[in-house]
Amino acid sequence: MRTGRIERNTTETTILVEVNLDGTGTYNVSTGIGFLDHMVEQFSRHSLIDVTMKVDGDLHVDQHHTTEDSALALGQALVEAMGDKAGIGRYGTAYSPMDETLARVSLDISGRPYLVWKAGFSQEKLGEWDTELIEHWFHSVSQTAGITLHVELLYGTNNHHICEAIYKGFARAMRTGVELDPRKGDAIPSTKGQLGG
Repeated sequence: MRTGRIERNTTETTILVEVNLDGTGTYNVSTGIGFLDHMVEQFSRHSLIDVTMKVDGDLHVDQHHTTEDSALALGQALVEAMGDKAGIGRYGTAYSPMDETLARVSLDISGRPYLVWKAGFSQEKLGEWDTELIEHWFHSVSQTAGITLHVELLYGTNNHHICEAIYKGFARAMRTGVELDPRKGDAIPSTKGQLGG
């Protein structure tokens, strides 16, 4: 089983994240931000990556540290679970429709973090979550997971649908990227013989 466990403790947040890349999409998520919980649950369910995420953050200050640190820890757990990345698909692309909304997410688990974000929101909050933090969440997870990540909103008007379509697209793309390809065996999916650097 390809699993990762990260405990991240700072003066701003206390976090436990566990992932199982070969799971069934089982989740146990509690960040203190309801809409963020909902999105991480969507990620788990649609990627088939089991996720446990427990966050105790300084929400009395604002939501920034909890949002950022939860993504950093998730990325670190994914890296730990992938190990040397031997045999993974590496690339993933998903089109994700939700009612009037269509999002496209493409990624390369390259070890070279980069985010291209072509999406936006017309309201300041989803539930109690500040929508300006959504892009930052993806930036943070791409940094620690070493993912080149392209997120595009092709069209859509409902902010809830936009956010959910993006997270589901990310999930489906990650599912393809981390799945083991039996044709690759134990080969690293790069002519360099390594990913990153």
